[in-house]
Amino acid sequence: LAEENKLDEFKQEFESISGKSWDIDGRSEFKFVRSSIVKAISNVGFMNEEDAKYWANNAENNFSYSIEDFANEVKEYCINKGNNHHVVFLVDEVGQYIADDTKLMLNLQTIVEELGIKCHGKAWVIVTSQQNIDDITKDIKGLDFSKIQGRFKTRLSLSSSNVDEVIRRRILAKTDVAQQTLEVEYSDFEPILKNILTFEKSAEMKTYENAQDFANIYPFVPYQFNRVQDVLTSIREHSASGKHMADGERSMLALFQESAIEIKEGSDGDLVPFNIFYNAIEQFIDHTHSQVINKARQNTYLYDDDVEVLKVLFMIKYVKEITATSKNLTTLLISNINQDRLDLQERVEKSLSRLLEQTLIQKNGEVYSFLTNEEQDINREIKNQIVDPGEVLDNAANRIFQEIYPKNKYRFSNRYNFPFNQSIDNKKISNKEHDIGMRIITPYYESELIDSSQSTFDGGNMHNVLKGLSESNNEVVVHLLNDLTVFDEIKEALQIQKYLTKKSADLKVELRSRKQEEYNDKIERIKLFLESSIKDATIYVKGDKVDIGEKNVDSRLDEAMGKLVDKVYNKLSYMDFAPDKSDVKEALTKEYQTTLVSGQTDAMNALNDLDNYISFQSDKHNTITLKSLLNRYSKAPYGFTNLDIQWLVATLFAQKRITLTINSEEVSLRETGAQKILDYLTKSEYFEKLLVSERIGIKPKDIRIVKDVLKEVYDLPINYDNDERIMDEFKRVNKLKLDLIENCLFEFKISDKYPGKSILEKSKELFNDANSKKNISQFYNFVSDNSEKFLVLADDLGPVLSFFQGSQKGIFTEACNVYDVFEENRNLINDVELTEIAAKINKIISMSNPYSFIKDLPDFNKQFNNRFNEILEDKKVIILNGINSDLESVLLRLTDDELKKEFSDNVNSRFDALINKLNSEKHISIINGIITESENLRSICLNEINKYIEDRDSDQGGEGGGSEPPKEKDVDIIVITQNTKVKFESEKDIDEFIDELKYKLKNQLKDVDIINLKL
Repeated sequence: LAEENKLDEFKQEFESISGKSWDIDGRSEFKFVRSSIVKAISNVGFMNEEDAKYWANNAENNFSYSIEDFANEVKEYCINKGNNHHVVFLVDEVGQYIADDTKLMLNLQTIVEELGIKCHGKAWVIVTSQQNIDDITKDIKGLDFSKIQGRFKTRLSLSSSNVDEVIRRRILAKTDVAQQTLEVEYSDFEPILKNILTFEKSAEMKTYENAQDFANIYPFVPYQFNRVQDVLTSIREHSASGKHMADGERSMLALFQESAIEIKEGSDGDLVPFNIFYNAIEQFIDHTHSQVINKARQNTYLYDDDVEVLKVLFMIKYVKEITATSKNLTTLLISNINQDRLDLQERVEKSLSRLLEQTLIQKNGEVYSFLTNEEQDINREIKNQIVDPGEVLDNAANRIFQEIYPKNKYRFSNRYNFPFNQSIDNKKISNKEHDIGMRIITPYYESELIDSSQSTFDGGNMHNVLKGLSESNNEVVVHLLNDLTVFDEIKEALQIQKYLTKKSADLKVELRSRKQEEYNDKIERIKLFLESSIKDATIYVKGDKVDIGEKNVDSRLDEAMGKLVDKVYNKLSYMDFAPDKSDVKEALTKEYQTTLVSGQTDAMNALNDLDNYISFQSDKHNTITLKSLLNRYSKAPYGFTNLDIQWLVATLFAQKRITLTINSEEVSLRETGAQKILDYLTKSEYFEKLLVSERIGIKPKDIRIVKDVLKEVYDLPINYDNDERIMDEFKRVNKLKLDLIENCLFEFKISDKYPGKSILEKSKELFNDANSKKNISQFYNFVSDNSEKFLVLADDLGPVLSFFQGSQKGIFTEACNVYDVFEENRNLINDVELTEIAAKINKIISMSNPYSFIKDLPDFNKQFNNRFNEILEDKKVIILNGINSDLESVLLRLTDDELKKEFSDNVNSRFDALINKLNSEKHISIINGIITESENLRSICLNEINKYIEDRDSDQGGEGGGSEPPKEKDVDIIVITQNTKVKFESEKDIDEFIDELKYKLKNQLKDVDIINLKL
C-alpha cells in the first residue's frame, strides 16, 4: 500500500468503514476488524474483494520473515524516504534479554551485520545494558565474540551518578508546607544529626549539607544514595538471581519508593534505617543468601533486632566503602533523629554477640561480616583446627622479634654489638646463650604460675616475680597487659592458616581469597596490637622496674636495653679508647716507660685489670691463651670488642708486663717482628696457639752479669739496662760469633791436624744454648749460671779464632806438610840432622795450644827443606850415573849404521824421560825405584835390538856372515847373595864371601855369554 501510495487512502477508508483509527486500533485488532480491512482494500482498488478475503484469511499462516527480509524492508523504506533519511532502532536492557543465550547474541550480531550491508549507514542499532558488552560476552565459552564487540565500536556511557536527583524529584518532592516545616526543624536537628550520623574507617559517607538539603532528602540520609547503589551492584555481582538487576534509576527508584512507604505511618523525625532496604531487594537475592536470613528469623535464640542487624551485614558484605564495625552498624540502623545512640549501640553489640554465637557472622578484629551457609561450615571447620598455646607463643615471638623489634644484637655507643637472648614467657627463641636477654611476659605466664603454685597472684606478687626474673637472668622483662585479645587473634590466624594449608585446593577461588584476606588482616592487626601492648607494657631491667615514657616500640625497647647494658657491662667504661687494627700495630712498637702512672695512657683501668688477671692466673700456673682472654673480656662485666682486647694485650706486651709464647717459643719484637705479632693477635688461626703469661722481672744482678759477658766475650760494652734489648743484642753478637765458629769447624773437614777443635765445639754448644732460650727469664738464668764458662771459653777461643783468621793457619799447614814429607821418607833416610829438625816441627804441631810457638815453624820448615833437598841431590847423582851406564850399554849394541838409525833416537828419548822424572822427583822412595826402571828399560831396549837383528839375519838367509848376538842374562845381586852370610868381622870373612859369589856367578855364566848383574 505504501509503495503504491495508497496507505493514507486505505487508512481513511478503513476509518470510514469501521469508525476506528488504523494506527491506534486497527493494527492491534487485526483479527477483529478483518472484514473492514477487506472492504477498505478493495474500495481503494489495491485488489478485488475475493483476493482481499483470501489474503486476510491466509497471510498469517504463510508469513515468513527472516533477518535478511527485515534488512531489505528497512532498506526500501530508507530509499523511499530519500537520501537524507535515517532509521534508529532502540533496544533497551538487551543485557537482561540476552543473558547467557549465545543464540540471541548471535542473532543481534546478524541483524547489525545485515543492516550494515543493506542500508550502508542509513540504519543504526542502539542497545542499552547495565553491564558492558564485554561483561556479557566474557563468560560465554567456546565462541569468539570479537566480531560482535566490533559491531558496537561506538560506546555511549549512560551514568546513574545523579540518581539522587531523580529520586528527589519523582519520590521525595514535598508540599510547600512540608518543605518549609522541615527546613525550619533542621536548625534543631543539625547538632543531633552530626552526633548520631558518624562513621569510622569508611569511605565518604555524605550527610546533610544544609536545611534545604535536609528537606529535599528526608526521611533518607544522603549517604544512602551511593551506598544503596553499591549494595545493588554487589548483589548483582555476587548473587545469581540478582545478577541482572539494574542499579540505575529504575531499581533505585523502586527501592527508595518501597522503603519510604514502609515508614509512611511513622512520626516526625523518623529516618529510613539501612535494614529497610533489604525488604525491597529481597526478591532479587539468591537462595544461598536469603536462606541464612530466613533461618535467622526462625532461630529461637535470636531476636527481631538480631535479624535486622544480620540484614544490614548481608547488604554491606561486599561493599568495601563501609567497614562493618559496631559503631558503623549502629549509625546504619538509626531510625529516628532523637534516638538514643548509646542504647542502640548496646543493643547492636548484643545482637552481634548472639549472631556470633550462632555462627551466622564472623568477627575479624573489630569488623563483622555476614556468612553464607558455606562460609559458616568453613568457619566451623576452622574453629576445629587444633592450635596449642605453644604455637601461639611461638607466633607472637616471631612477630615481636622478627617484625616489630627485629634485632638480636643491641648496638651500644655506635661501637659495641651485644647479642641478647630472646624469650617469651618460659620459652627460649634461640639455643644460643648470651650474657643478656629480653623476655616478653604474656598473660599465659601468670596462668602458668597460678597452675604451678595452686595459688593466686596479685599485682605485688607478680611485680616481685618479674623483678627477680630480670635480676637473675640479666634481662629486660617486658610485661604485657593482662589481655588475651591479641593472643586469641593469633590463635584464630593460625587456625585459618592450618585450614587453608589443608583445604586450599578444595575451596572456591572467591572463598579462598576471602579467607586469605581475612588471615592477612589478622596478621596486620596482630602486629598493631602487639606494638600497642609493648608501648603500654611494664618494663623491668635487671631487678628494677624502670619508667620509660611512651615512645615507639623500637625506641622504648632500645632504651631498656641500654639501661640493661649499663648495669650488666659495668666495666665497659674501663675501655675509654676505641682502637682499630692500626692502633694495635702501633701499640707493639711504641716506647713505654717501665712504670706507668694513672692517666699516662689510654684505657688505664682496662690495662690494669687485664694485667692483674694474667698475673693471678700465672701465679696459679694456669695456661692462658689469647682465645680465653677474648672470651672472658668480651662477656659481662666487660663487653670489650676483639680489637679492644687485642690492643690491650699488645700494649701490655710492649710495656713488658706480659710474655707471649707460640709453639713453645717466646715472641720477641726484634726476632718475630711487629707484623707477625700483629698476625698472632688478630688472626683467628693463632688465637688458641698464642699463650699469654706474666712477665717475670729480671734481677739487676743477672742483667749486670750478661752485660759483663758481652763486654768480656764479645767486646761490646752496654750502657743501658733494658733487659729485652740487652738479650736481643746478646743474641745478635752471639749469632755472629757462632757463624765464625762454624766457619772454623768447617776447616777440620779439610784437615784434622789444626788445633782448637774441642774449644770450638764447646763454644758452639754454649752459644747455641744461650740463643735457644726464647723466654727472657730462661735466657738470663742460663747466662748467669754459665757466666764462668763464657769467660773461660772467651780466653781459650780468642787464640783459636785468631789462628784461623790470621796467617798462623798457613804456617801451621806448611809445617804439617813438611812433617808429612819426613814421615813418608823416614825409613829411607839415615840423616841425624834432618831427623832432629823434623822432631822439632812435630813437637809444635802436636801441641793442643801451639799458638805461641808457631812463630818458630817458618825457620824449622826452611831448615828441613834445605837439608832434605841436599839429601835428594846426592841420591839423584848416584841414580843418574846408573841411568847413563844403562844407556851406554844399549848404545854399544848399536854396531852398525842401520841399527843406529833404527834405534838411536828412540833409546835416547826414553832414557831422557827417565832422567827428567828423576830431576823432578821429591820422594826418596820413588827416586830409589828409578834405577830399577832404568835397568828394566835397558833390558827392554836390548831385547828389541836383538830381535831386530835376528829378524834381519833370517831374511838374509845367512848371507853376509853376520855374527850371532851374544846371549845375555840379568841377574840380581840379591838373588845371588840369598842365604849368604854378609856380616864381615875379618878379612877371612870377606875372602869367603867373594869366593862364594865367584862360584855362583860362574854357574850363572854357563848358559849365556853375558851376565848383567843388578846391584
